[in-house]
Amino acid sequence: MKLKTKKAAAKRFTFSATGKVKFGHAGRRHLLSKKSNSKMLGIRADGYMSDGDAKHVRKCMPYGSK
Repeated sequence: MKLKTKKAAAKRFTFSATGKVKFGHAGRRHLLSKKSNSKMLGIRADGYMSDGDAKHVRKCMPYGSK
């Protein structure tokens, strides 16, 4: 039987070439003028999820990672 991908997870997370779960940081949509340059610099880069949390994402996306 085929397993379905949770579309909410597929929109939020991707997998790196080594199998880590990547996500984009929140806080880039609005009210940008009051946020400092150092904060925006940290938000700009993608984040990598910890192994414990990544286990839940892999269950939601059975065909995403190897």
